[in-house]
Amino acid sequence: MATDTLTPATASMPAHAEPTGRIGLAQTINHSLALAGRGATKFLRSPIQLVDVVLTPVISLLMFVYLFGTAISHGNQDAYLQMIVPGVMVMTVFQASIGIGVSLNADAATGIFDRFRSMPIARSSPLIGAVLADFVRYAVCLGTLVVLALVMGYRPDTTVPAALAATGLLIAFAMSFSWISVFLGMLAKTPGSVQGLMTILVLPLTFASNVFVPAEDMPGWLQAWSDVNPVSLMADTTRGLLGDGAIASPLTGSLAWMAGMVIVFLPLAMRAYRKNNG
Repeated sequence: MATDTLTPATASMPAHAEPTGRIGLAQTINHSLALAGRGATKFLRSPIQLVDVVLTPVISLLMFVYLFGTAISHGNQDAYLQMIVPGVMVMTVFQASIGIGVSLNADAATGIFDRFRSMPIARSSPLIGAVLADFVRYAVCLGTLVVLALVMGYRPDTTVPAALAATGLLIAFAMSFSWISVFLGMLAKTPGSVQGLMTILVLPLTFASNVFVPAEDMPGWLQAWSDVNPVSLMADTTRGLLGDGAIASPLTGSLAWMAGMVIVFLPLAMRAYRKNNG
């Protein structure tokens, strides 16, 4: 969340008014969308904040295709490119989800949450709005990766609806797992702690998946984990939607993981937020 000037949607709310009653679901959604618009505007006004989500997919794809691709694919670099691009899509949006917890933790030290607490808005709106605003980061990340992949020779065998479905699922996947980052952002003492803890989570999930290497080439115990790893399941779903494989089983697993992350970590994040800003 930003600490700069509030947008009209939020600035129009009385600064020190107290809620007069229980805030309903419709109002909560309204407030969250207003704060999401504020966060998205912040990204658009300060593009420097998107540098990481532009460089990460570029570096990852170039490095793995040209540095490791020939060895991993036994010389068939074109086939490896078709296999790895959907996996790198999952990896980069997953890594991008780290940023929200770091940002919220830094904002907590500025007193912006006290400002939000003084407004007659739902207590959950600042966190939900922040998660929704990160749509911009994920869209830029995926857009950069797709353009580079097409230049490198990636050719998806898919339809426009299937490609849009893949994009929507990838963004929903990142938003679901971002609640872990939000939760840690509300607990950790410093932004660096959030970054470190999320990296410890993201790296094993990413590299112990089928993003870079087919699961059948892994040792048995690692293959068993890869088969249920949310990153592997989402990578297989994306590959299926972009033209290479069935999607029913990996999609079911991906949706189960996404629902589980929201069900578990959204309430935990809200509880930590209220405890620290009650």
